[in-house]
Amino acid sequence: MFARSGRAGPGRRSIAAMSTPNLFEPEWEHEMSEPFSLRAMRVAHRAGAQRLGGTLYEIDPGGAISPYHVHHANEEMLVVLAGEPALRTPDGTRTLRPGDVVAFLAGPEGAHRVSNHGDTPARVLMISTMVTPEVAEHLDTGATLAMTGQAEGRIFPHGTGIDVMEALMKGMAAATERDPDAG
Repeated sequence: MFARSGRAGPGRRSIAAMSTPNLFEPEWEHEMSEPFSLRAMRVAHRAGAQRLGGTLYEIDPGGAISPYHVHHANEEMLVVLAGEPALRTPDGTRTLRPGDVVAFLAGPEGAHRVSNHGDTPARVLMISTMVTPEVAEHLDTGATLAMTGQAEGRIFPHGTGIDVMEALMKGMAAATERDPDAG
């Protein structure tokens, strides 16, 4: 165990002020019904982390953490605590078991989806870097997520995006209409 100072710096909570979440006695923050069918607790946030994310999920049979997706800025790591969740990656779908640890790199090779095809709940810990801004894509639907902060941003459904140069030209034209002297 590494010792940590109890002194709090600017914008930081002291160690004494942080809660101590427990993976085996969770205080669920979110309960979602179909299609997700899960419970979640943000353990890293509760423990005081600022640049590291960690969420404990309990996935009911038939549920999933998210759609099949890829992150372009963040890495994630999955730790299976109980049950036998299914993991879909670019290499196909496989069943995991308690104790399995899988890393998902940023970029297409790290695409993944964690679901539960079993008969009992599966409990997993998902750990991630917390780099923002971040772009993620839901590969089955073509939706793009532009995340500007934790739980902040916009989702662009497939077909709603426009070319970068076209957007810049429209922006310049709109600015000129509003302020013709800005030239």
